[in-house]
Amino acid sequence: MIHPSHLKEAARSLLASKQRTVLALIGIVIGIGSVIAMVSVGRIVQEESLRQFKEMGTDILTIEKEFGGGPPGMPGGSGAAGGTAAKAALRLDTILAIPSRCPGIVAVAPSVRGSGDISFTGNKLERCSPMGVTASFLNINKLAMREGRFLSDLDEQSRYCVIGSQVAAELQKQGAGRLLGSKIRIGDNLFTVIGITSEVPQGGMRRFEPNEMIYVHITTGLRVFANAEIQSITARVSPGITNNAARDQVLAYVASLGKGQAVRITSPEEIIAQMEKQMQMFTLLLGAIGSISLIVGGVGVMNVMLVSVTERRREIGIRRALGAKRGDIRGQFLIESVILSLIGGLFGIIFGIGASWLIAHFAKWQFALSFSAILLGVGVSNAVGIFFGYYPARQASLLDPIVALKSD
Repeated sequence: MIHPSHLKEAARSLLASKQRTVLALIGIVIGIGSVIAMVSVGRIVQEESLRQFKEMGTDILTIEKEFGGGPPGMPGGSGAAGGTAAKAALRLDTILAIPSRCPGIVAVAPSVRGSGDISFTGNKLERCSPMGVTASFLNINKLAMREGRFLSDLDEQSRYCVIGSQVAAELQKQGAGRLLGSKIRIGDNLFTVIGITSEVPQGGMRRFEPNEMIYVHITTGLRVFANAEIQSITARVSPGITNNAARDQVLAYVASLGKGQAVRITSPEEIIAQMEKQMQMFTLLLGAIGSISLIVGGVGVMNVMLVSVTERRREIGIRRALGAKRGDIRGQFLIESVILSLIGGLFGIIFGIGASWLIAHFAKWQFALSFSAILLGVGVSNAVGIFFGYYPARQASLLDPIVALKSD
C-alpha cells in the first residue's frame, strides 16, 4: 500500500532537481510517443488499405490464367484446374459465357494489357498503359465517369478509347484544349478519346492503376496489341452465393472446356487475410523501431535516479538510522521512478496521438484512434519506471547507514 506521504516525498524529490527531471521526461515522452505514433500509423495504414480494398466489395473473384505447375493445391497450381502442360490461351467467347454457365457469377470483365509507345500530337506520354476491356469493366471495378461515356458493346473493333484522370492531366500539359475528341496514338493506331474516368485512390483489389489507364474495347486490343492474350478476369459473385461456391462453379466450367485451359482464382477473403498478416508484421516492425528511442528514454530515467541516489546518500543514512528498512528505501525510489515515467507516458501518449493524426491528415488517410496504442503507452511507461528504476532503488537500499551518514 502506497502511503500519501511517499507520493509527496517523491514529488518533492523530483521537483528539487528540475533540470534533470525535465531532461528525463523529454526522453520518456519521445520514446513512448514514438512507439505509440509508429503503432498507430501502422494501424491506420492497415485500416486504410483494407478500406480501399473493400470499396470494390467482397463479392469479387479474380480469375487469372494458370501458367503451368502442379495439380490443384500444389506449388504453381494452387486453386487451378489442369495439369503440368503449357496452358492454352483463354478465349473471349468462353469467358463471356461464364455467367450463363455458372449461376454463381453475375458478370465478368476480362481484360488484356497492351504495350508500346503512347503519344499525343507527336509527344510521348509517360506513365500511361493501354488496356483492352469490355463494357462491364466499369461497374465491376467500381469506376465512375468524369466526362463522356465508357466503352459499350457497340464499340467492338472501334478506334475509341477512354482515359484515366492522370492521362487526362498529361494531355492538358501537352496543350490539349478539349479532351473529348482528342487523338491518342498507341503504337501505329490512332484512337479518339470518348470519355474520362474519375480519379480513384491508389490501392485496393484492382491489379492495375485506373488513373494511368487508356481503355480500348477488348476486341480491338486483342487485334492491335502485340502478343495480346487474356490473362485476367474480374468476376462479380451473384447475391446469396458464397465466394467458394462461385469459385467451384468456375473451376468446374473451365475443367469442362478441356483443351489444356486452366485458371487460378483468388477470393477477397484470401487477399484480406494475407494483407492483415503483412500489416501486422509491418506494425510490429514499426513498434520495434520506436522501442529504440524508448530504451534511450529509460536510460535517462535510470541516470536521473542514480544521480538522485548519490546526492541523497546522507538523507538515506538518516532514514536508515531512524528505523527505515531497506524495502522502504527501495520502494521510495521506485515510486519516484514510476511517477517520472507515468508523467512522461501521459505526455508521450498525447505526443504520439498528435503525431499520428498529423501524418494521417497530410497523407489524407482516415484517422483512427488506437486504444491498444494508448494501453501500450500506459503499460510501457509503468514497465520503464519499474525496470529502469529498480537498479537505482536497489543501490539506495543497499547503502550502509554509517557510510551514508558520513557523506557530505
